[in-house]
Amino acid sequence: MSPTRPPGADENEKLVAARLAAARRGDGTPETFRVEWRGQDRNLPVIDMPVAVLYFNPETHRIRAQRAHDPVRDAALADDPWSSQSQAYLHSLLMAKPDNPDIRDPDFLALMDDLKVNAQNTAGLITPSGIVVDGNTRCAALKEIRQPNIRVAVLPEDWGWDDINAVELNLQLRKTFRREYSFINEIIAHSELLAKGRTLEATAAAFRKKKKTIEAGQWALALIDEAIERSHADLDDGTGVRLRRMDFEGHQESLKEIYERYKRVHAENPDLARRLREASLAALLVDASKTAIRNIWLVDDFDEKYLKPKLAPEFRPASTAAKSAGVSIPGLSVTMLPEDSRVEDAKATTDKLLKAKARAAAAAKLSPAESTRTTLLINEAKEAIQKSLSQAERDARQAQKKMAAPDKLDEATDALRACIADIARARAQNILDNEALDDALIGLRDTLSQLARAASRGVSEPGIGLAWLQRATAE
Repeated sequence: MSPTRPPGADENEKLVAARLAAARRGDGTPETFRVEWRGQDRNLPVIDMPVAVLYFNPETHRIRAQRAHDPVRDAALADDPWSSQSQAYLHSLLMAKPDNPDIRDPDFLALMDDLKVNAQNTAGLITPSGIVVDGNTRCAALKEIRQPNIRVAVLPEDWGWDDINAVELNLQLRKTFRREYSFINEIIAHSELLAKGRTLEATAAAFRKKKKTIEAGQWALALIDEAIERSHADLDDGTGVRLRRMDFEGHQESLKEIYERYKRVHAENPDLARRLREASLAALLVDASKTAIRNIWLVDDFDEKYLKPKLAPEFRPASTAAKSAGVSIPGLSVTMLPEDSRVEDAKATTDKLLKAKARAAAAAKLSPAESTRTTLLINEAKEAIQKSLSQAERDARQAQKKMAAPDKLDEATDALRACIADIARARAQNILDNEALDDALIGLRDTLSQLARAASRGVSEPGIGLAWLQRATAE
């Protein structure tokens, strides 16, 4: 539902009309601001307006995800976006870091400094009723430095909220001195365009991104929204809590890594892909790095072999036998477990961590005992996941070393072939140093003996190549 009309709309419309008329009567060429308006470029007149009478746009994509930072104030904002309390909440979010609204964003401080030194280089954009369409952050910065006026273009009188959203997104794509949308807010903007019928190709073109980047972002948004639903938990006082989209700010690279790995594995083994996705989500929740998460996908059965044995009892799922009797095979004393049982185990483990993180995000509402339990639970999960990731990294590195050995032998074989040609040329020219060659061959013999011993360890049935090497180096 679109926001209602601001209480000061009538006064603002009169002031805007008067200043537009004055601009038209003025000497010289009036300043204009070009926007895309309903599919056509249009030059809109620019005027000065007092920042004190303008309203921050409650629907701005700039802070769409961050509004959930304070659920009580967000609910009040949804109920009455034009109240002084709601506008103050929007002001605070516009100044804040996307991943931590309790801290001022360094980019916002840089914008304030730029406005102090260079004044306002680019006009903002408002509706005739005084709602800021573009320039919400600049308006907040001007208020902070106590600049009384802001230069703004004015939308036509027949504007609507769909117009506001479309114009805001188009202006965000221009190369001007403005903060980039945060990762979450940008993929939300992509999602809204797609929901309105914009194709992937058109959305990618509009944001100057590759189609696969838009696809990866939408996959990540779906995973985030699913995680939020699964994170719902009831506190000791009966209050329901859950994670918020803004809680996933800062994880852009990790989500991209998970998407790329998931897509490849899912094509061959969907159940394994789902299990590793759960393990990756759990690692993301304890702030594991992108490179650490990558190792989940480079070893065999990370969740079963690495993570599950290290989990505290609180995180271990109920035994599969207790959860399901499985599928009996007629005529045989055999019971087959459901194919997706390990996927469900992985989801159950991640769900417990999601709920714990949701409680931690609502720390102010927790009782002392509940706070202690939640902190302990998260720390236990973090320790288990970090140990599992470290072990997986070691094993993945060792596996890569093992894979490198055949490549090095291939290189050595190529070098020996080149050596054969060199020997033939040297003999043809009667310049071969036979003593030096003999010393080199002794070194080769010793190296081949060492190679035979290393390659034979743990091998009960050697292949043709290893069997030949064992015979050739036997004394």
